[in-house]
Amino acid sequence: MSVTQADAARPGVRRYVLGILVVVYTFNFIDRQILSILMESIKADLQLSDQALGFLAGFAFAAFYATMGIPLALWADRGNRRNLISVALALWSAMTALSGLAQNFWQLAIARIGVGIGEAGCSPPAHSLISDYYPPRERATALGIYALGIPFGIMFGLFIGGWINEAFGWRRAFFVVGVPGLLLAALVRFTLPEPTRGSAEGRAASDDRPSVMETFRFLARRRAFVHLSLGGAMAAFVGYGVAAWFPAFLIRTHGLGTGEIGLWFGLAMGIAGGAGMFLGGWCADRFGARDTRWYLWTVAVAMVLAVPFGAAAYLVGNPYLALVLFLPPIFAANFWQATSFAQAQGLVRLRMRAMASAILLFIANIIGLGAGPWAVGLVSDLLVSRFGDDSLRWSLFLFGAVNFWVAAHFYVGGKHLAGDLARAEDAH
Repeated sequence: MSVTQADAARPGVRRYVLGILVVVYTFNFIDRQILSILMESIKADLQLSDQALGFLAGFAFAAFYATMGIPLALWADRGNRRNLISVALALWSAMTALSGLAQNFWQLAIARIGVGIGEAGCSPPAHSLISDYYPPRERATALGIYALGIPFGIMFGLFIGGWINEAFGWRRAFFVVGVPGLLLAALVRFTLPEPTRGSAEGRAASDDRPSVMETFRFLARRRAFVHLSLGGAMAAFVGYGVAAWFPAFLIRTHGLGTGEIGLWFGLAMGIAGGAGMFLGGWCADRFGARDTRWYLWTVAVAMVLAVPFGAAAYLVGNPYLALVLFLPPIFAANFWQATSFAQAQGLVRLRMRAMASAILLFIANIIGLGAGPWAVGLVSDLLVSRFGDDSLRWSLFLFGAVNFWVAAHFYVGGKHLAGDLARAEDAH
């Protein structure tokens, strides 16, 4: 089923599509991040090191997630985006369920690779679909709503994973979150409309089929994209590293159980993270409409303001005060997503949109998701001789300073954004 430009402009159709995609993205992050709440149980059961757990949470997933996103985005730019999302959802859900059968490190690594391959087919086509339903002036807000799937997924993953782990063990948790995704895949396939490309802007897509390298070269000449992609990668480096290890920090340093962590950290990620996702897009649209630079400068401001709160969260002795202090960093960590992907969509031609998202995701996830959890685990292992059981606390503390680097990239990128957007319009 496809829809015309007039149909795509109907509020009911747009809301339905965006709502279903939010649910899909929520499942994406439930299945991706549930490992974090289960890591201590898996560590004890399979006798794994922190580095090995960091590899499972990072490179085992991210290397295939980021790499497979490129060919799948090429498919999305040339074919049916809805069908791709449906197939991808079915694959990653099945592989999540199979994770519960793993008997050793390598079996769990293979399952995580399968999850990564499936999830690679989600966001690039979803970003392209949303861009054909929402015009540029509303796009960052719409993508911010779509990105609510990240904090919602992390929140429900922590809730479900934490309590099921305590009641039934870590294996059952993978089954419970994986199987429902197969039903959602069928709903996507048979009810989600496929819009005409360019509907939101009243333009028609050309018949050209840009290659991966053509799109990459196109974006590499846009300094705004270079800086927003590097800034996003470093934000993801910190964000994924912290999300993967903060539950273990609460267990080791403060002695909390997985059920209690799932509740309180899950609420923090869901509420503060969700607010950051939505308001990051909303603030970008609001202030960027007046001055284009603020589409990216909003991120820089949020990142700098959050640093001292994050540092304090790791130093206090009370776990509940640590969670309260960690709310501003969770809020700020999500500011970059919506506006970065919205500006990437505006910096390219119509049939480059899914690929632009895939390239941005590749950069962000290879550096962020791939290296972040692994690097936190590595530094934690290196600090054991000096800090003992507190090594993870100090590893996480050190990583918080990277947010200054993030802010610098978004500040510089904002200075070049207006000119690069104008050049992209000329290239259409």
